[in-house]
Amino acid sequence: MTRSGRPKLGAYTGLGAFGLLGALVVARPEIVALTAPFLLALGVGLALAERPRLRLRLELDAERALEGDDVDARLELAAEAPLDRLELYLRLPDGLVAPADAPNPTTVRLRRGEERTVELTLHAARWGGHVVGPVYTRATDPLGLLSWETTFDVREPLRVYPREEQVRRLLAPRETQVLAGNAVARRKGQGIEYADIRPFAPGDQLRRVNWRASATSLSGGGGELWVNEAHPERNVDVILFLDSFAEARLAGEGTLDLAVRATATLADAYLSRRDRVGLIAYGGILRWLLPGMGMLQHYRILDALLDTEVVLSYYWHAIDLIPRRTLPPNALVVALTPLLDERSVGALLDLRARGFDLAVIDVSPVPFTRVPSASLDRLAYRIWDLRRDAQRHRFERVGVAVAEWRRGGDLQVVLEEVTGFRRHARHARV
Repeated sequence: MTRSGRPKLGAYTGLGAFGLLGALVVARPEIVALTAPFLLALGVGLALAERPRLRLRLELDAERALEGDDVDARLELAAEAPLDRLELYLRLPDGLVAPADAPNPTTVRLRRGEERTVELTLHAARWGGHVVGPVYTRATDPLGLLSWETTFDVREPLRVYPREEQVRRLLAPRETQVLAGNAVARRKGQGIEYADIRPFAPGDQLRRVNWRASATSLSGGGGELWVNEAHPERNVDVILFLDSFAEARLAGEGTLDLAVRATATLADAYLSRRDRVGLIAYGGILRWLLPGMGMLQHYRILDALLDTEVVLSYYWHAIDLIPRRTLPPNALVVALTPLLDERSVGALLDLRARGFDLAVIDVSPVPFTRVPSASLDRLAYRIWDLRRDAQRHRFERVGVAVAEWRRGGDLQVVLEEVTGFRRHARHARV
């Protein structure tokens, strides 16, 4: 699609026209002689100038990419009229940058009927749903007298997914579900994880007999067979709670970026274990995704994360607004929050009061702030930091595991810290 621009006269052509007008006003023939070369150049330029006719097409070599990847963009040009100088500028959204060795805008020259492809490598610097385009062009005639500016309304979508971290072990829930999975249940049943031994009962399979314990019993005169009991492997319902009420940003990165990357990492890890994973983006705009399994659910979660942003809202959201099926019973809720908004803290404490298995990862905003220089401001900054500690203690007092995760830290270390708290802490009630 094209939109032809209006031609613009060159600067010295306008000077010639202005000089001719001045000569007519003051009746001075020598001014006419002075401006004659400009008028001659104008006449020759207008006679030789031809309106540019160009076909342009934009293509990307991929529709999806990861943070840090490069995506090739191609501008396919076809000139129906000669273009002595054509300037091309591809509009890039925030999060996509062009390298220094491939300048944008760029300049090309096309003969009549010539076709050419201009390639541009785009670097995906930040996750998100991006739209590349439109393309702005400026064509100039050979003498530089006229120029035509045109906008080609060509746009291509590009979804940049967050770069995931590496985790080796995940948080274990208090309760598992009934379907088969990789999580070891506390209950006893058919499985491979050893739990206990018990006396043989009618219907037990011989392969479950513990022959060593049975031999000891027989030699002692007990005369009983003993069988092994195991913990079955079950799946887990996991709800990833992403706090998007507020964030702290510094130098182009913020707490929301870390939280989105961690959410994508946990979703991929739990889904690979055949668990059911759902998503709640809790902020100025409430978004949710019902728990599901498989690769399709993985892409659903990633696509939902790309639309996450901080939206200013003074409305107090209640957790009751979330559909009940989004929070299935016995689900493990893993919250990623910077603890900057009291509404998110209240919603999480409400979840704990309703009996949900809750774990909180505090995405610390401290690395994204600067300590003030003024003494009074430093005191306020210190009070703010202490209030964040008090928020974490509120969760710990009600038996919720909470760990602080700072930029540059290892997510696995944070998960181990939460696991250690959950292993030794007594479950309290709000």
